[in-house]
Amino acid sequence: MRTAEDKFTRGRVTMREKFSQDLWRFRIDPGEGFQYVAGQYATLGVEKDGKRIERAYSLVSSPYEKELEFFFELVEQGELTPLLFPIEAGMEVSMRRIAKGRFTLDLKSGHRNHLLLSTVTGVAPYVSYVRTLYTDWKENKFPADLHLYVIQGASRSWEFGYREELERVAAEVPWLTYIPTVSRPWEDADWAGETGRVEDVIRKYVDKWDLVIADTTGYLCGHPQMIELGNGILTRRGFDKQSLRQEVYWIPSKDSAA
Repeated sequence: MRTAEDKFTRGRVTMREKFSQDLWRFRIDPGEGFQYVAGQYATLGVEKDGKRIERAYSLVSSPYEKELEFFFELVEQGELTPLLFPIEAGMEVSMRRIAKGRFTLDLKSGHRNHLLLSTVTGVAPYVSYVRTLYTDWKENKFPADLHLYVIQGASRSWEFGYREELERVAAEVPWLTYIPTVSRPWEDADWAGETGRVEDVIRKYVDKWDLVIADTTGYLCGHPQMIELGNGILTRRGFDKQSLRQEVYWIPSKDSAA
């Protein structure tokens, strides 16, 4: 019978990089035997006052990569991100040994089109999809006739942690389209791309890309307001529950919802 400690391991941080004052990523060497599917999450933890503080984080990395990658946003009043923020390369964090989650790419419906909506760190599982498919594409193992349409929203352009990577892949392959959109362009004078919140531009791009409901799966990941509004927009467009997937990154408190 497995003990409680059998559920945990220690992961060594091998790289840390800041994207902005409150956004960063790091990579972890989990040791041997950690398996997952693109779109799943790992549970990280830090010891504080004799207690293990834990939270689940979507994996940015592909299962083809040896190390695990995560994209974080510092939440000042959060339980765990203030403890993760000071961690540098060479330090360790606690990890549960088993990845979980069902926010994986829909390969069962036969849908060709996949509309991936996200805010800031919510792009993490989509990067995992893209990295995995890119490896498959390079090795002539692409799993099906697929096209991914990624819309990522942020307040300002420097919050797009993986914009350069996604734009580079989208310029190379025929199966990826990437649109970043900024909701506060007045704070980002050099931005010349799409503007508005994700929920503001969904209809525009569903029409532009001619995404037929019978052949499209929708995904929503990140801020709960975007997920609620985006889900409503797509539902009114005719998407049913079987064609919509969502991953809520946090639940608003009653005070913030009031």
